[in-house]
Order: sequence, then structure tokens, then C-alpha cells
Amino acid sequence: MASSLRYKDKVVIITGGARGIGKGCVETFVKNGSKVAFCDIHDDEAKPIEEKMNQMGPGEAYYINCNLRDEAQIKNMIDKVVEKYGTIDCLINNAGYHPGYAVIEDVTVECFNELLQVNLIAVFLTCKYALPYIRLAKGNIINIASVVTYLGQKDSIPYTASKGAVASMSKTLAISEAKHGVRVNTISPGAIWTPLWAELKRNAENPEKIYNEGVSSQVMGRMGTPSEISTACLYLAADGTYCTGMDMNVSGGVDISVGSKSEVTPS
Repeated sequence: MASSLRYKDKVVIITGGARGIGKGCVETFVKNGSKVAFCDIHDDEAKPIEEKMNQMGPGEAYYINCNLRDEAQIKNMIDKVVEKYGTIDCLINNAGYHPGYAVIEDVTVECFNELLQVNLIAVFLTCKYALPYIRLAKGNIINIASVVTYLGQKDSIPYTASKGAVASMSKTLAISEAKHGVRVNTISPGAIWTPLWAELKRNAENPEKIYNEGVSSQVMGRMGTPSEISTACLYLAADGTYCTGMDMNVSGGVDISVGSKSEVTPS
């Protein structure tokens, strides 16, 4: 009988795998038989996930502490994965954060650069160091972007800029890597209930207003779940063999409904 596991024995790297969408990806790929190497900086959260996944199977998990602001640590993380598994079939660049909302006058260059280091430069570096092995495996890369890439988001200039750059870079990489048999795609989530969203809610002046806006913006009337994004990642990795340079919109319909968006009172 053929195995029903959709990505059995494939080696997958997931950044930011201790929380939210990254954690969902670790769980989904392990459940489908993959050898999942995931990195994070939160050892207290990541190590129990590693232990749980290895008990659960049928795949396995391998945790590596890696600060994605440090190029040497990124290279070391890739080297450790190859040393352990000998190959890389799929890279999922999930790690990133939203710094909260601020008008342009309150955005500093330092804060902008710090965000870009994680949301953009780290994506570039993981691709750079993983690609020699992904090429040999004729594997694929999945970069997590956001619907704000093409919708914009009020008072979120650094975040939208970083995610837009990830989407553009991914398309260019898809063109360049096609000759090596490597596919590169992005997923653009809408509002997904993750620890990052919970933090945005906690830090908001009006937490309930922020949360309700996030829910009501989706046509489906709810936030998405990490497992819904990780299932989309599994499709692109395992089944979407004719998909490259594509952005998969997993947004709950945030982009298809006309609604009030202006604070200007008509004269």
C-alpha cells in the first residue's frame, strides 16, 4: 500500500518554528513524515515542541537555536541541518514580526533597519545559504509574505515595506532558480490568530477595537489559524509542482469586499 504521508522523508527547514504559523508548519510537516529542522531563539518554547513532535511522529523534529539577525548563525544553522540530514528539500521562511502601528513621524531609521533585518535580510540569507543544497534536491522555497503586500496597512510603513520586498524578491528568485529545477513561492496570510496578533492586541490603546477590526475585515468573519497556513505550505511543497513565482492568498477574503476605509468626512 502506498504511503498517505504527503512529504515523507523530505528535509524541511522552518524559521521561527516555536510559535504561531511556524509552529503550525512544524506540526503539519512532521505529521506528514518530514524531517523538520526548525530554528528560533525561544528555547523554552521550542524544546518542548521538539520533544513532542519526536514522540508523535511519524516524521521527526530537530531544533536549532538561531538568531536570524546574525549571518554567521544563519550559515551555521544551515550547516547543521546538512550535517545531520545531508540535504534540504524545502525552506519555509516564516520568522518575522510586526512592530505595531506608528505614524511616519514616529518611525526611526533604527527601528526600520531592525525590522528589515529579520523580515527581509534574514530571508535573503537563509535562501542564499540553503540554495546550493535545495538545487541538488530540486526542492522549493516558501516565503511567508502578507496581504498587506498589495493592500497596504495604515501606519505600518516598515512592515508593509518588508513584506512587499519579500514578495518581489521571491518572484525574482523564482525566475533565477527555475534553471536549477527549484520552485519559489510566497503565501500571503490575512489575519491569523498567533502570539504576534495577541501581542498587538495587548499593546493597543483599545485592544477590543483592534481585535474586532481584525475579525470583521475578513469576509469569513473570523481570523485564520496557523494550521490553515501550514496546510497551504504543505500543498506548495508536496503537490504544487507546477507552481513557481506564485503568491498564494490565504486571507479569509480580506481583499474582496468594499467597505468604509476613509476617516475623511465627505463635504
